Amino acid sequence: MEISTTENQNQDWHHSHVFDEGNPLAERNTRWAVVLTALMMVLEIAGGWAFNSMALLADGWHMSSHALALGLSVFAYAAARRFARDRRFAFGTWKIEVLGGYTSAILLMGVAGLMLYQSVARLIAPSPIHYDQAIAIALLGLLVNLACAWLLKDGHHHHHHEHHHHEHEHEHKHHHDLNLRSAYLHVVADAATSVLAILALFGGKLWGADWLDPLMGIVGAGLVAVWAFGLLRDSGRVLLDAEMDAPVVAEIHEVIAASPVQAQITDLHVWRVGKGKYACILALAVRGTATADDFRRQLSIHEELAHITVEVNRSGA
Repeated sequence: MEISTTENQNQDWHHSHVFDEGNPLAERNTRWAVVLTALMMVLEIAGGWAFNSMALLADGWHMSSHALALGLSVFAYAAARRFARDRRFAFGTWKIEVLGGYTSAILLMGVAGLMLYQSVARLIAPSPIHYDQAIAIALLGLLVNLACAWLLKDGHHHHHHEHHHHEHEHEHKHHHDLNLRSAYLHVVADAATSVLAILALFGGKLWGADWLDPLMGIVGAGLVAVWAFGLLRDSGRVLLDAEMDAPVVAEIHEVIAASPVQAQITDLHVWRVGKGKYACILALAVRGTATADDFRRQLSIHEELAHITVEVNRSGA
């Protein structure tokens, strides 16, 4: 048996386990989004008390959950950067960011449930709405949400390097920053609910359709739940290492099948260690004199394979 544990971009046995370069622009922009969201939260809660508007007060506390989630995203970025070279993390700290995104998605589910509960309660027992004040602050809240969304929208585009020509278009989604995506979804969810609330408030003010406000709340809760479920699915997949259907797995099989030495894959494990970066453990039954390093070099044409371990078992001449 022959085993190679060298990293494909470094021949030194003491290679780095920092597989993700981080996203400093997204971290900085997320901090700004936290500040803007927290300020708007305070304004809405204060406005709710001042104008005796339960709608504004409820939306202010609703925004507090988004401020908490955005703060969680900032914390995840900071923790991943702080412990990037901590030897306790065998494959780096990128999954701290993914865990932040997963936790944030759970908070989004809670927000959707709270929105649904409040909307149904208001549909059953309507309460008077101070339309003018509610519309003014809802419009301001929408502007803040749009500003935050603009800050977070393209943060992951600015730090990507050019990828090798062999990468597939449908694999680009695996390069997304899931922590940034969670923060972005929170502000987009808040913006969407603000739009629905503004439409409902105008409908109630102009046509007396008080039922529009809770109905739009139910629609908004459904949208938030769908977005949260998508984020839970994608981040949970990474955390559970459910990557064996990723395109890179088929690419590994293609490389081994095209090898000049007859080899058969007897065991293969692939998991993600960064945005668009994978580690793999590969066991081969080999006929011939090829070494583990030979196969490692063949696999290294795929730049997304950041850490490769090859085990060679001789199966005869």
